[in-house]
Amino acid sequence: MANLFGRSPTILVVAGEESGDMRAASLVEEIKRSSPGIRFIGVGGERLRRAGVETFADINQLAVIGFTEVIKHFPRIKTVFALCVKKIRDEKPDAVLLVDYPGFNLRLAKKAKALGTKVLYYVSPQVWAWKEYRLKTIKRVVDRMMVLFPFEKEYYAKKNFRADFVGHPLLDELKPTRSREETLKDLGLLTEKTTLALLPGSRRNEIDRILPEMAGAVRLLKKSAPHLQIVLLKARNLPREMFLKHLTPNDGITITENYTNTLNICDLAIVASGTATLETAVLQKPLVVVYKTSALSAFLIRLLLRIPFVSLVNIISGRKIVEELLQKDCTAERIAKETARILEDAAYRDTMKRDLKTLRDLLGETGASRRAAVVVLEELKK
Repeated sequence: MANLFGRSPTILVVAGEESGDMRAASLVEEIKRSSPGIRFIGVGGERLRRAGVETFADINQLAVIGFTEVIKHFPRIKTVFALCVKKIRDEKPDAVLLVDYPGFNLRLAKKAKALGTKVLYYVSPQVWAWKEYRLKTIKRVVDRMMVLFPFEKEYYAKKNFRADFVGHPLLDELKPTRSREETLKDLGLLTEKTTLALLPGSRRNEIDRILPEMAGAVRLLKKSAPHLQIVLLKARNLPREMFLKHLTPNDGITITENYTNTLNICDLAIVASGTATLETAVLQKPLVVVYKTSALSAFLIRLLLRIPFVSLVNIISGRKIVEELLQKDCTAERIAKETARILEDAAYRDTMKRDLKTLRDLLGETGASRRAAVVVLEELKK
C-alpha cells in the first residue's frame, strides 16, 4: 500500500521490557503495512529491531522492577531517559509512541509534551489497580490512550478521559505453529508424560528471586510425581546462564525459547505474575501464580494497591480463579503443594479450565494491533 503521507513521518517508540517489545513490534508492523514510509526510532529489543525500528537503547538497560531494584539501576535508567529526551529534541518526531512501562514512560511523556510532541500511549498503566494519582498526568500529557481491556475504557470514561479499546494482542500472537507431537519431539520430551511449564519472568531480578523457589518445588514434586517432565520458558532477552545457575543437572529441566508452541503443549504451569499469566490463561492451561520482590518494594505495593489481586487472570475475572503465592508464601513447599493439587484434584483442575475459557472470551476479538495502528495513523494525520 502506498504511503498515506506526503512526507515521511518519524515516530519514536519506547518499550521497556520483553512483553512491551512484543506488543510494540506487532503494532509497528501493522502501521508499516498501511504506511511503509514511516520511520521508527526508539528503545526496544530484538523484536522491534526485526520490525525495522532503529533502536538507540536496548530493553536490557531498563528491564528492572520494584522500588529498590530501580534505585540500584537508576544511573543506567537515567542515561537512557536523557538519551530519549535528546532524541526528541534532535529528531523532532511527529509522535512518541509509549508502550506500557509507566514509571519511565509517563515521565518521558511529560518531557515530550513540553517539547511540543504528540504523545500516544499503548497498554495503559494500571491506574485502576494502583497509583491512581498517575491519572492526572495521563490526562494532562497523553493525547491518545489505547487500552487492552473493556473495563479500562469504562474506567477512563468515568474519569472524563477518552481511551480506545483495541483488544488484546495476545489473541493474535499466541498461535502455535507446530503440533503437540512435533513440539514434544523438538524438545526431547515424551508424549505419555505430564508436562509442567516454568515461567519465572523476563527480568534479571525476578529470575534470581523466583526461579530458586520454582526449582525447589520441582524437586519436591518429582518425589511424588515421577511422571512429570519439566520445561522452562526462557525470555529471549536473558542469557541461558542466568537460569542455569539456579538449576542442577538432576533437576532434568529442559530450557527453551520456543514460547508459544511449548506453552501450548504443557498440561499446567507455574508462572511469575505478569503478562505471562494471561498468556497461559489464553491457552487455557491451569496455573499457579507466584511472585517475590524485595521487602521494601512489597511494602510499598501493599500501600498503593487498590484491588485484592495481583495477577491479571484474577483481576480481569473479578474473582480468584487461580492461586497467588506471593512474598512469604512464594516458597518451594507452597508452590509444590498447589501444583500437586492441580495434578491430583480433577474437579479443581476442570473448574479452573472452565474459568480460563470464560476469561478468554472476555478479551474480545483478534486484530488488536491492526485497530491500534488505525488510531496511531489517525493521530498522525491531525
